[in-house]
Amino acid sequence: MSTDPNCGVAHGDGVGRPADRVLVAVFASPVAAALVRYAADVGYRTVLVEPDPGREAGPSADVPARGFAELDAELKDGTADVVVTDHHRPELGELLRDALAVPTRWVGVLGNPRHEGPHVAALTALGVPSEEIARVHRPIGLDIGSRTPPEIAIATLAGLLADRNGRSGGFAHGR
Repeated sequence: MSTDPNCGVAHGDGVGRPADRVLVAVFASPVAAALVRYAADVGYRTVLVEPDPGREAGPSADVPARGFAELDAELKDGTADVVVTDHHRPELGELLRDALAVPTRWVGVLGNPRHEGPHVAALTALGVPSEEIARVHRPIGLDIGSRTPPEIAIATLAGLLADRNGRSGGFAHGR
Protein backbone atom coordinates (compact mmCIF):
# COMPACT_ATOMS: atom_id res chain seq x y z
CA MET A 1 0.00 0.00 0.00
CA SER A 2 1.18 3.49 -0.84
CA THR A 3 1.29 6.26 1.74
CA ASP A 4 0.39 8.81 -0.94
CA PRO A 5 -3.27 9.78 -0.25
CA ASN A 6 -3.84 10.59 -3.93
CA CYS A 7 -2.74 7.09 -4.89
CA GLY A 8 -5.17 5.68 -2.34
CA VAL A 9 -8.01 7.70 -3.86
CA ALA A 10 -7.15 6.33 -7.29
CA HIS A 11 -7.68 2.86 -5.82
CA GLY A 12 -11.01 3.81 -4.24
CA ASP A 13 -9.85 4.46 -0.68
CA GLY A 14 -11.50 7.34 1.16
CA VAL A 15 -13.64 8.38 -1.78
CA GLY A 16 -16.74 10.34 -0.87
CA ARG A 17 -18.98 12.88 -2.50
CA PRO A 18 -17.70 16.42 -1.76
CA ALA A 19 -20.40 18.26 0.18
CA ASP A 20 -19.92 21.60 -1.52
CA ARG A 21 -20.24 20.73 -5.20
CA VAL A 22 -23.40 21.87 -6.97
CA LEU A 23 -23.57 22.18 -10.75
CA VAL A 24 -26.43 24.20 -12.22
CA ALA A 25 -26.86 23.50 -15.94
CA VAL A 26 -29.04 26.15 -17.55
CA PHE A 27 -31.26 25.13 -20.50
CA ALA A 28 -32.03 21.54 -21.45
CA SER A 29 -29.62 20.74 -24.28
CA PRO A 30 -27.37 17.90 -25.41
CA VAL A 31 -24.45 19.54 -23.56
CA ALA A 32 -26.58 19.89 -20.41
CA ALA A 33 -27.48 16.19 -20.61
CA ALA A 34 -23.80 15.23 -20.72
CA LEU A 35 -22.87 17.77 -18.01
CA VAL A 36 -25.50 16.43 -15.62
CA ARG A 37 -24.48 12.83 -16.28
CA TYR A 38 -20.74 13.38 -15.84
CA ALA A 39 -21.04 15.94 -13.03
CA ALA A 40 -22.80 13.37 -10.86
CA ASP A 41 -19.87 11.00 -11.47
CA VAL A 42 -17.37 13.55 -10.14
CA GLY A 43 -19.36 14.38 -7.04
CA TYR A 44 -21.62 17.24 -7.99
CA ARG A 45 -25.23 17.53 -6.90
CA THR A 46 -26.86 18.46 -10.19
CA VAL A 47 -29.54 21.02 -11.00
CA LEU A 48 -31.16 21.69 -14.38
CA VAL A 49 -32.82 25.06 -14.91
CA GLU A 50 -35.19 24.97 -17.89
CA PRO A 51 -37.60 27.91 -17.85
CA ASP A 52 -39.75 26.80 -20.80
CA PRO A 53 -42.44 24.36 -19.64
CA GLY A 54 -43.02 23.44 -23.29
CA ARG A 55 -39.51 22.10 -23.72
CA GLU A 56 -38.62 18.53 -23.04
CA ALA A 57 -37.42 18.06 -19.47
CA GLY A 58 -34.00 17.01 -20.74
CA PRO A 59 -31.39 15.35 -18.58
CA SER A 60 -32.24 13.79 -15.27
CA ALA A 61 -30.80 16.14 -12.68
CA ASP A 62 -31.03 15.78 -8.92
CA VAL A 63 -33.10 18.98 -8.88
CA PRO A 64 -35.17 20.27 -11.82
CA ALA A 65 -36.17 23.95 -11.72
CA ARG A 66 -37.80 26.60 -13.89
CA GLY A 67 -35.66 29.40 -12.50
CA PHE A 68 -33.18 30.49 -9.84
CA ALA A 69 -35.93 31.63 -7.46
CA GLU A 70 -36.64 27.94 -6.79
CA LEU A 71 -33.07 27.14 -5.76
CA ASP A 72 -32.61 28.72 -2.32
CA ALA A 73 -31.56 25.43 -0.70
CA GLU A 74 -29.07 24.52 -3.45
CA LEU A 75 -27.48 28.00 -3.61
CA LYS A 76 -27.48 29.03 0.04
CA ASP A 77 -23.76 28.52 0.65
CA GLY A 78 -22.45 30.18 -2.54
CA THR A 79 -20.53 27.14 -3.80
CA ALA A 80 -22.57 26.38 -6.94
CA ASP A 81 -21.06 26.45 -10.42
CA VAL A 82 -23.51 27.70 -13.08
CA VAL A 83 -23.05 26.71 -16.74
CA VAL A 84 -25.34 28.21 -19.39
CA THR A 85 -25.44 25.63 -22.17
CA ASP A 86 -27.21 27.61 -24.93
CA HIS A 87 -26.38 31.24 -25.70
CA HIS A 88 -29.10 31.56 -28.37
CA ARG A 89 -32.13 31.29 -26.08
CA PRO A 90 -34.25 34.43 -25.65
CA GLU A 91 -34.23 33.93 -21.85
CA LEU A 92 -30.41 34.17 -21.73
CA GLY A 93 -30.22 37.66 -20.23
CA GLU A 94 -32.88 37.13 -17.59
CA LEU A 95 -31.44 33.83 -16.40
CA LEU A 96 -27.89 35.15 -16.26
CA ARG A 97 -29.08 38.24 -14.37
CA ASP A 98 -30.80 35.92 -11.89
CA ALA A 99 -27.70 33.70 -11.60
CA LEU A 100 -25.54 36.74 -10.85
CA ALA A 101 -28.01 37.93 -8.20
CA VAL A 102 -27.82 34.76 -6.07
CA PRO A 103 -24.83 33.32 -4.21
CA THR A 104 -22.74 31.28 -6.67
CA ARG A 105 -19.07 30.38 -6.86
CA TRP A 106 -18.77 30.63 -10.63
CA VAL A 107 -20.96 31.53 -13.67
CA GLY A 108 -20.07 30.75 -17.28
CA VAL A 109 -21.61 30.63 -20.76
CA LEU A 110 -20.68 28.24 -23.56
CA GLY A 111 -19.76 29.91 -26.81
CA ASN A 112 -17.18 30.68 -29.44
CA PRO A 113 -14.40 32.84 -27.98
CA ARG A 114 -13.84 34.56 -31.35
CA HIS A 115 -17.13 36.48 -31.01
CA GLU A 116 -18.46 38.65 -28.22
CA GLY A 117 -20.99 36.64 -26.30
CA PRO A 118 -24.62 37.66 -26.74
CA HIS A 119 -24.88 37.66 -22.95
CA VAL A 120 -23.04 41.00 -22.81
CA ALA A 121 -25.71 42.86 -24.81
CA ALA A 122 -28.54 40.96 -23.10
CA LEU A 123 -27.29 41.82 -19.61
CA THR A 124 -26.49 45.43 -20.56
CA ALA A 125 -30.05 45.85 -21.89
CA LEU A 126 -31.36 44.63 -18.53
CA GLY A 127 -29.30 47.24 -16.68
CA VAL A 128 -26.80 44.80 -15.16
CA PRO A 129 -23.65 46.72 -14.14
CA SER A 130 -20.50 46.03 -16.16
CA GLU A 131 -18.64 44.68 -13.10
CA GLU A 132 -21.35 42.04 -12.72
CA ILE A 133 -21.25 41.19 -16.44
CA ALA A 134 -17.48 40.74 -16.09
CA ARG A 135 -18.12 37.92 -13.58
CA VAL A 136 -19.49 35.77 -16.43
CA HIS A 137 -16.78 33.46 -17.77
CA ARG A 138 -16.56 32.89 -21.50
CA PRO A 139 -15.08 30.78 -23.00
CA ILE A 140 -15.31 28.05 -20.41
CA GLY A 141 -13.61 24.70 -19.96
CA LEU A 142 -10.25 23.43 -21.04
CA ASP A 143 -9.18 23.99 -24.64
CA ILE A 144 -9.03 20.38 -25.82
CA GLY A 145 -10.63 20.90 -29.22
CA SER A 146 -14.08 19.73 -28.12
CA ARG A 147 -16.57 19.20 -30.94
CA THR A 148 -19.38 17.05 -29.52
CA PRO A 149 -21.68 17.63 -26.54
CA PRO A 150 -19.95 14.96 -24.41
CA GLU A 151 -16.51 16.42 -25.24
CA ILE A 152 -17.72 19.94 -24.39
CA ALA A 153 -19.12 18.64 -21.08
CA ILE A 154 -15.85 16.89 -20.21
CA ALA A 155 -13.79 19.99 -21.04
CA THR A 156 -16.18 22.17 -19.02
CA LEU A 157 -16.10 19.91 -15.96
CA ALA A 158 -12.32 19.57 -16.15
CA GLY A 159 -12.02 23.36 -16.19
CA LEU A 160 -14.39 23.70 -13.22
CA LEU A 161 -12.47 21.09 -11.22
CA ALA A 162 -9.15 22.77 -12.03
CA ASP A 163 -10.55 26.14 -10.95
CA ARG A 164 -11.97 24.68 -7.71
CA ASN A 165 -8.57 23.17 -6.96
CA GLY A 166 -6.61 26.34 -7.76
CA ARG A 167 -5.02 24.80 -10.86
CA SER A 168 -4.60 26.19 -14.37
CA GLY A 169 -5.90 23.03 -16.01
CA GLY A 170 -2.86 22.69 -18.25
CA PHE A 171 -0.12 20.10 -18.19
CA ALA A 172 3.29 21.00 -16.82
CA HIS A 173 5.82 19.65 -19.28
CA GLY A 174 9.07 18.42 -17.91
CA ARG A 175 10.87 15.23 -17.18
